[in-house]
Amino acid sequence: MAAYEAVIGLEVHVQLATASKLFCSCSATFGQAPNTNVCEVCAGMPGALPQPNRQAVHYAALVGLAVNCAINRRSVFARKNYFYPDLPAGYQISQFDLPLCEHGYLDIETDGKSKRVGITRIHMENDAGKNIHAQGENASYVDLNRAGTPLVEIVSEPDMRSAVEAVAYLKTLYGIVTYLGVCDGNMEEGSFRCDANVSLRPAGSAALGTRTELKNLNSFRNVQRAIEYEIGRQQDVLDDGEKVVQETRLYDAVKNITASMRSKEEAHDYRYFPDPDLLPVEIGAEELERWRAELPELPRERVRRFVRMTALPEPEAEVLVQSRALADFFEAAAQQADARKVANMMLGPLLRECNARNASLAECARWPMRPAALAELVRIVDQGLISAKIANDIFGELFESGAMPEAYVREKGLAQISDSSALEAAVDAVLVDNPAEVAAYKGGKTKLISFFVGQIMRATRGKANPALVNELLKKKLQ
Repeated sequence: MAAYEAVIGLEVHVQLATASKLFCSCSATFGQAPNTNVCEVCAGMPGALPQPNRQAVHYAALVGLAVNCAINRRSVFARKNYFYPDLPAGYQISQFDLPLCEHGYLDIETDGKSKRVGITRIHMENDAGKNIHAQGENASYVDLNRAGTPLVEIVSEPDMRSAVEAVAYLKTLYGIVTYLGVCDGNMEEGSFRCDANVSLRPAGSAALGTRTELKNLNSFRNVQRAIEYEIGRQQDVLDDGEKVVQETRLYDAVKNITASMRSKEEAHDYRYFPDPDLLPVEIGAEELERWRAELPELPRERVRRFVRMTALPEPEAEVLVQSRALADFFEAAAQQADARKVANMMLGPLLRECNARNASLAECARWPMRPAALAELVRIVDQGLISAKIANDIFGELFESGAMPEAYVREKGLAQISDSSALEAAVDAVLVDNPAEVAAYKGGKTKLISFFVGQIMRATRGKANPALVNELLKKKLQ
């Protein structure tokens, strides 16, 4: 069996989070009744004139700046001609030889190693509608609500060599566009999806093999599984002495296979030409600098800073940065309490509560519990008002209600007993009730100290100060 190297490039479609569509004022809101967000422009009516959405250009430029692209201050919209039932005009308005952004890169990490993936271009385009093939009916329906929604297509160089690298690239890009706030990141609704171009070549060869395009992958898991399957399929084809056919293929997640959809077009098949109804997009130098100044601290840099703040391992800091809302929550809480302890509280009890509610990290950051409450919970544990166990036990109620922890603890009578005179009676009672264990401890079985601590915590309903209990026990057992 010959040795092959996979060559992978991704075309990522990011739906921009504008209120209206790219060339008209129709709402871009997802989930409305079919064909309600439609006008003459997005329905492709003859004579209807498109007008570019300024906010969409702004958002697209931010994406380009964040991935180190050169921003072309003059770019041109072009007509990309092809027929599809949900493309009412018979062409898509896209960009071709003069895109908005070019020549960028993105650094990714896999297995502890860094790699730079080149970005060829980022261009703007309007989305098509949606075909609905009715179950049990010999009919298909077209919903044009999505037609005209603004997209950027981010085209990578064929620099990735495995499905793992492709997913790492996608996740890094996903973090950037959601941090920028230019995309809601909802992959189920198609806000972030990709086409994967996959080919094989003999190991050590510089020539590119024949590629296939895997269309409309909308989850990280499906991207990895589809690419891995396609690499195996192409290897079998080549090992059998046959040739890989250049084509577009669809991935079936249930069967975990790819299947041919259509032959793959080349750029000249689309007969691109400048759209005669749209002037070139011109961006002023001052405006571009204002946009550059808007760039927030991006996920990779934030992870490194959180590691410095907390001394956490990098994978744990990456969890805190998965959502900008969660990272902002952590920052706000860490300004009011020990940053490492805040991080541990979020990585433990807070994520537990998120999982119990099947909520995303971003949704958890908007729960009733606020950063000030989490910080106060950390502080009252540090001060000895409650034990870490009590903090863990009451976290769910605090998370759900948004109550401030100290007031809640005092109202419920959960304050920790830290008065040695108040604890001595409980310690004496446990020692009297367990003479065999006391004798065993004095005989050298010192690990029984944890048994005594547990008995005292049970007797005090978890309110005894564990450190003080240990101190009193050792004193009396000696």
